[in-house]
This record gives sequence, structure tokens and C-alpha cells, in this order.
Amino acid sequence: MDTRAFKRSLHHSERYNRRGFGLGDEVAGSLQTAYQSDLVASIRENGYTLQRGRLTVRLAEAFGFCWGVERAVAMAYETRRHYPTERIWITNEIIHNPSVNAHLREMDVQFIAVEQGVKDFSEVASGDVVILPAFGATVQEMQLLNERGCHIVDTTCPWVSKVWNTVEKHKKHAITSIIHGKVKHEETLATSSFAGTYLVVLDLAEAQLVSDYILGKGNRESFMARFAKACSPGFDPDRDLVRVGVANQTTMLKSETEEIGKLFERTMLQRFGPAELNDHFVAFNTICDATQERQDAMFSLVDEPLDLMVVIGGYNSSNTTHLQEIAVSRGIRSFHIDTPERIGPGNCIEHMPLGGDLAMEEPFLPEGEIRVGITSGASTPDRVVEDVIERLIALSEPALALH
Repeated sequence: MDTRAFKRSLHHSERYNRRGFGLGDEVAGSLQTAYQSDLVASIRENGYTLQRGRLTVRLAEAFGFCWGVERAVAMAYETRRHYPTERIWITNEIIHNPSVNAHLREMDVQFIAVEQGVKDFSEVASGDVVILPAFGATVQEMQLLNERGCHIVDTTCPWVSKVWNTVEKHKKHAITSIIHGKVKHEETLATSSFAGTYLVVLDLAEAQLVSDYILGKGNRESFMARFAKACSPGFDPDRDLVRVGVANQTTMLKSETEEIGKLFERTMLQRFGPAELNDHFVAFNTICDATQERQDAMFSLVDEPLDLMVVIGGYNSSNTTHLQEIAVSRGIRSFHIDTPERIGPGNCIEHMPLGGDLAMEEPFLPEGEIRVGITSGASTPDRVVEDVIERLIALSEPALALH
């Protein structure tokens, strides 16, 4: 389908809104109460450092809510205010943070049910209001909602829209989109729906398998078995890997996306030579600024002497997982938690090891002076970071607890 034409048509519909409702001042107080933190603000002003007894907390210099997330959450609050009595749905979590989604449920915003990976829109009726989350929705979902006569409030982050424009350019020029992302992640599902021919690679290792195939080193049967659920319908590696362009899920590890781009540039250079390179490889910068800033800040933080690292964010948050990867790669004792309640009671922590299942560790904090690094994913409010810091203070020195 002509996705560009569909988007133009949708954007001109009276039932479509991607700019909010001009109610920012009215919802500002609710947003501040729910998500902002005076403690975190004071730590920022103090060089991102907090000293309490034997505990030193070092915050990354970029963490937490990004502009795109703030915009999406604010638009969701405005939507409830603008439509006080209508049924309001979200096609998925507004962002990958349990506390934010819980607040929206308390505002009687409903979430589309998902069973075995399939969304059930059967209860959504004409006249209902449907919010598209920060990481977007597929073309097919937008079509369904538009045809059903729903009011659509689109909070898709502009950085995600930028990637959609990139893969549409690939499609226009008969270029296969190599998408660096997670196959089942909502953003990658949305991006692939705007692409023509595409192949999703999870990491540099999978990209290397594709590179090897392009250079005649792979086996077609094993290649198709590996990528059967990560490619466009009718994908033919012999036909579709002759002209490629690289795009990415905006929350992936920036350095890895860059390496994947360089790998495919070298691959096409080796196969077709410098004179024909531009006919067979194209790259656009689709890395989100906020993701990049948070990763750069994390790299700086892990260069400091730390006893342990706490990474805060939803377990299904891709950008948070990649922050955890950075800490693990440096050999730092690191804990990924989604809510402050994972800490305690007692000197214990329930956390999600990288690539593993929930685990409990006790004792959590060691004896003596302790230096803890803290960062949070782009979907994590400062209020949640504050609650984590207060729990760390209570564990390290109960008499100094802020509660």
C-alpha cells in the first residue's frame, strides 16, 4: 500500500490529532505531582551527587523522561481532560513504565487486550477515542481505527516518525530496509509496517550472518530458517539483499547500530566495488538524540569508581535494557528494577539479570562506604528515581531514612 498517501489522508481527518488540545496548563499540576521530584532536582544541582552517611549516590547526567515521553504522557492526560466522558483506549502501553500506565488506568483509560501477541480491537467502537503510544502503531492498526470511526490521538515520538520516513524512502527506491531492532517490539512492528521489503536484525552477530550471505558464504535454507519471522512476506535473500539501507528501532544501542551500518557498507563495497557502492547501500541517521544522550551519560558514569549500579525502568523497555548492558559490559555489579518496591524489605533486591528471569539477591548493599550509580530509562519518571534513592538511604542507614 501507499503508506505516505494513507498518512496524508489520516492527518487531514477531523478525527485525528497529533498536536494535543492546548490544555498543557490545566494538566501541568497533575503531571508535576505524579512524576517530578524535588530531591532529584536538588541532586542535579549538586553535581549529580548525593551523600548520606556511608552512602554516595551518583546519578547519570542524562536519565529518565525524554522529550518524546513527556509529550506522549502529557497528551494522554490532555485527552482525558478533553474527552471527560468518552471511552478512551491505548493500543498498547503509552510508554514502557508500570507506574505511568497505572496512573492512566486510574484515569479510566483502557488498554487494548493482547492475547498470544495479537491485539483484540473487538470492543473498540465508533466514536471511541484511541491513543497511539509514543513508539507508534502499525499502519494496519491505524487503518482499522480510522475505518471504524474512532477519534485517534497520535503521540508517536517524532524520532520514530523519522525512521518511518526513512524506510518509506527505501521502499520508494526498491531498497531493502535492514532494521536493527527487536522483532516483537511495538516500535519495530510499526516501522516494518511502513517498509516495503525488510529484514530485522537483533544485533551485530545477526547482521554478520546477513553480511556473510551477501558475500556468498551462507546457506539459503538455514538463513531463511533463522530469519523466517524477521522479514517481509515473500522475502528472497538472493534477490532482496542486493540493495540495502539501514534503519533502527530508536532505542537500540547507538554504537551497535553504527557498527551494523559500517558492516553493510563494507560488505557492499567488497561485493560491488567503490564505483557502484551508492547504488547498493544507503544509510540515514535514525538514532534518537535522547537515547544517545542517555547512553553517553551511562558510559561516563561507569568510568567512575562504583560499587554497584541500579538501572530503573520497565522490564520491556528496550532503552533501559541497553543501559543495563553498558554496566554489565564493564563488569559492574548491576541491578535492573522496574519499581522501587523491588528493593527490600531487609537488605535484599528483586531484579532482572540481563537476559534472565527475575532473581532475588541478599545481601544487596555491602558493609562500609558504598558508592551507587543510578540511571533510568527514558520512560521512568523522576518521582520513581526519588523513591529508589530513599529506599537505598533507608537500607544503608535506617536512622537517616527520609520517611
